[in-house]
Amino acid sequence: MTRIVVVGSINMDLVTQASRFVGPGETILGERFITVPGGKGANQAVAAARLGAEVALVGATGDDAFGRQLRQGLAAENIDLTRVAQLDDCASGTASITVAGGENQIIVVPAANARVTPAQVEQAQALIARADAVLVQMEIPLDAVEATLRLGHQFGVPVILNPAPAQKLPAAWLQLARYVTPNQHELAILLGADPDEDFRTLMQRAPCPVVLTRGAEGAWYREQGEPIHESGFQVNVVDSTGAGDTFNAALAVFLHEGLPIAVRKACAAAALSVGKLGAQGGMPTLREVEALLMQQPG
Repeated sequence: MTRIVVVGSINMDLVTQASRFVGPGETILGERFITVPGGKGANQAVAAARLGAEVALVGATGDDAFGRQLRQGLAAENIDLTRVAQLDDCASGTASITVAGGENQIIVVPAANARVTPAQVEQAQALIARADAVLVQMEIPLDAVEATLRLGHQFGVPVILNPAPAQKLPAAWLQLARYVTPNQHELAILLGADPDEDFRTLMQRAPCPVVLTRGAEGAWYREQGEPIHESGFQVNVVDSTGAGDTFNAALAVFLHEGLPIAVRKACAAAALSVGKLGAQGGMPTLREVEALLMQQPG
């Protein structure tokens, strides 16, 4: 069984579904409101677990109603929570999400996620050392992100850095990552480049291999030479929240099969994830991914 360690955020998503996005100073009637577990770290952990991996999560929640509900849900997915801190002096993270026309707008309040530390990552080094791949995002403090990259590099374990929310990072950090997985906008910010520059040129300028997501178009990837395109899948879009997290999780789970196969399967998993409301609600099983690959072999 593939072993995955995820270092990242754990949130409760407060999701409002509406016919359109609200403008400044405007009030409209929504169509539906739900609370669903989220956070990029938790999302990627759940997605990897549903794809059949053995998953451990490193993160933090508050000792509050949301925190207890989040931990219960993660435990139900058979995710190892021994390195998830429960803080009694801090609230759990939240994300306020509006969904309209298959797109989303999100405001994240980090709360407990801002308390994830390099020391906590170091305490998980035994898990990282035996992992097949490590996933880390940027909804936690950057010193914890750096600690994850350095530990993975130290143990020779591939670290996939999902640079979201994006900000410019030192080239020395990026060189520690086996892959970075931005979209075009995130890649430009990550490199401090012009966002209008061709994304294939930006991919070649990055100091590490890049797997770049392009929504319905699929993904592009580059280790050496020219970037290669992997096409997307035709699906009905209900809610794109969590599609990127599903892509990253699948990339990590299938990485041992080689990058081209992993990217293809990641595109399939991400496509399936947009068919239901909520970040974790549509995350597929391995059987569902295999079925889509049979239906749309590419």
